[in-house]
Parts: sequence; C-alpha cells; structure tokens
Amino acid sequence: MSRFLQLVLDLFDSAPPAPKLPTNPPHGPAQGKDASSDTTFQQITVLGEPLAQVLPHAQFTHPRATRRIQLGHTDVAYAFRRSKRRTIGMAVGPDGLEVSAPRWVTLGEVESALREKADWIGRKLVEMGERQQQLGAARIDWRDGVVLPYLGDQLQVLLDSSATLKKNSAQFEEGPPLHTLRLGLPHHATPEQIRDAVQAWLMRQAKALFTERLNHFAPQLGVQWQRLSLSSAATRWGSASANGAIRLNWRLVHHKLAVIDYVVAHELSHLRVMDHSPRFWDTVHSVMPDYAQRRRVLKDELLPPWQ
Repeated sequence: MSRFLQLVLDLFDSAPPAPKLPTNPPHGPAQGKDASSDTTFQQITVLGEPLAQVLPHAQFTHPRATRRIQLGHTDVAYAFRRSKRRTIGMAVGPDGLEVSAPRWVTLGEVESALREKADWIGRKLVEMGERQQQLGAARIDWRDGVVLPYLGDQLQVLLDSSATLKKNSAQFEEGPPLHTLRLGLPHHATPEQIRDAVQAWLMRQAKALFTERLNHFAPQLGVQWQRLSLSSAATRWGSASANGAIRLNWRLVHHKLAVIDYVVAHELSHLRVMDHSPRFWDTVHSVMPDYAQRRRVLKDELLPPWQ
C-alpha cells in the first residue's frame, strides 16, 4: 500500500467505535450503505408500523433514475448501476436514492433488499428533503448588508466605495453585536462580485487560522505537518497524507473555533494512525476528550450553501 495513502474526514466519515447496547440483537444484517455514515449498516427493529406504510402517498424521483419501485405508499424512482462491490449498496443523497449491486445479483434480489430496507429508505428520503428545504432557506443572498456565519458569530457585509477604503480591499471590524466586513466595492456591484470578494477574504482568514491551530496541536500529538492547502469540497472537511500534507476546507471558518480544532486534531492524528481504528480515536481523545460532542456539531450544524 502506498505511503501516500490519503485518509479523509467528511460529513459522512466513519464514526468512533460505539459501545454494545444491552438489548436483543437485530433480526439480521442487511447489506447497504447509510448516507449519514457511509458504512455497512444493520437492519434496526423499530416498534410500530413501518414508515413506508404510514407515510402519505409520496413520490421521489432521482434525476438519473433508471428503475422504479413501490415501497408501501411511497413510489421511488432510483438511480441503479452495476459495480465491483460485493454487496448491494444503498445511499440517499440530495438527488434521491442511489443503488449499486454486483453483476451476479439479480434484479429480483435487488428489489427484495430495497423492500427489506423500505423503512430506512423512506425515512432518509424524508430527512433529505427536509434538509434540502433548510439549505434553500439558508442560501446566501449576495447583496449589501447580507449576514453570514463567521467563527460561530454573525458577520455583516457592507459595500463601501468611499475614498477611505481602497478599491477591491476588505476591512474587518469586530462586533458586538455583529462583526462587520467592509468591501471596497460600489453599491451596484453584482452578487457574483460580492460573493467572490467575501470568499477571498474568508479564505485568507482560514489559511492563517488553520496554520495557527495546526502549530498548536502538532506538538501535543508528537507529529509534524509539512504543507497546508485549502479545499472547497462539498462534503469533505479535511484530509491528511502520510507525507505530512494537510488539506482543510476553508468553509470551516463558518464554525466555532472548537469545531475547527476538532477537524485539525482529527487530521493531525492521522499522521500517527492512518485509519479510523480504536487507536486512532484514542489519539484524538488524548488532546480533545470532548471530541465526540464537537464532531456532532460539525455533522449537524447547517451551513449556508455557496453558489
């Protein structure tokens, strides 16, 4: 295996080992992938009627759908593909349900697996639909006076074309109640110009802050990082390579410092343990005992989409 093996941390990264629950085991494993963890999942017994049976008549259509199935009262058109994987995989994303299966698995077996996981599929489709609505409501309206999250606080963007502010420059003013970012742009600037100017400023702040936090945690973990680069990935917060290269998503600057520190400590810990084994999580815990709480905020807190 290459020493340049890259390990990633994203919105759906693998979770630390969970303690065994003192309950009866589930009826049996069901092959597939949960979009919230990207790991093989087991079927969970839920008391009451299956969600697919009690949901009102609904229809979910993937834009690249090639097959359709009725799951209780829910009509699901899903994207299907053959793959080299060994099991039937299921994932619910912003576009809907995606299913992959080995070439030797029959379509009947695929549909049987989907019906077995009907409750999970229905629940995830509803949750994803609600999340997409929330993202739409959180979308940034790029104009004079727009407010967006910055280090867990609120940052208001103001356009300022006065002689005191150099053209295309940016000036930060700390709150309270709001932090202010004055941009050297005219009031008739386009949304794209405002967005690009704000992003450029945020990326500069991110690079400086990430460097400082890497230098803070590296000695505590007994590691040495070599290079930092910024990412704009949609679902991945960071990655680390065995050669000491660290990659962090600049949009982390929307989060509080405690959450940023978790991602930094997570990636630096990969320079000691190149997997998500118990030893890795013990390494993270050694410098951040409350990492699980910070990780939960990272996964649950909704950030505005950038477009």
